This record gives sequence, C-alpha cells and structure tokens, in this order.
Amino acid sequence: MPLIIHSRNAENETFDILNSYKDKKIKILMHCFTGSKEFFEKLINLNSYFSASGIITFKNSIDLQETFKLIPKDNILIETDSPYLAPVPNRGKKNEPAFIDYTAAKLAELKNISKQELIEITTNNFNRLFFN
Repeated sequence: MPLIIHSRNAENETFDILNSYKDKKIKILMHCFTGSKEFFEKLINLNSYFSASGIITFKNSIDLQETFKLIPKDNILIETDSPYLAPVPNRGKKNEPAFIDYTAAKLAELKNISKQELIEITTNNFNRLFFN
C-alpha cells in the first residue's frame, strides 16, 4: 500500500522524512497537494503521486496551478477532500464527490488535455498506485 501524506507548512521536514526511506522503494501519495514547485521537484524522484483538490480552481492559486502544469501526467490524481475545499463555483459550500467534475475540468485545462483523457489517466494512475 502507498504511504498517504498530507503535508502543510512542513515541506522541508516532510521531504527529509520521506527521503530517509528512499531505499525502501515505497509509493507516496501527496494527498491534497498544495506544495511548492521546489517541493514537487524533490518528491518526484521519490516515486510520488500528487493529488489535486478543489484548491486548484481558486483564482488565487496561481502558483499551485503552475506546479500542476509541471507534474507528469503519470503522477497526477484528483480528489474531493470532502467535506472541505469545494471547487469553484461551489467554494465555501460543503464539498461533496459530485463536485469533482469541476476539479477535473480545471486540471484537464492546466494539462491541456480533454477531461475524458484526464479521467482515463487518473484512473490508470490510481490503479497503478494502489494495485500494482
């Protein structure tokens, strides 16, 4: 099973801990990833996947959007993070799984692919992360 990490305001500490296990060949899921470009660049070498939540739809999340543009397609996932972080246009409401469509549409836009292609990619990534 992969190691699922939710890291806030602790990029250096999180990296140091994960990097200390690099020889174990573990899979890492960065749940609700909101880290910096530099954090992503370190983690990608540790067999990490990065999950986008509704935060990527927020107009003030430009840095995060730019970082998700850089993350390889084979390393992205999407999530609701319910009941929080509802995507635009439902920001401020209780989040629910039905809202993931907005997150998927934004991530597809950022990756310059169709939403259907994004769905196929993230489904394959999920299966590879959890079942391979």
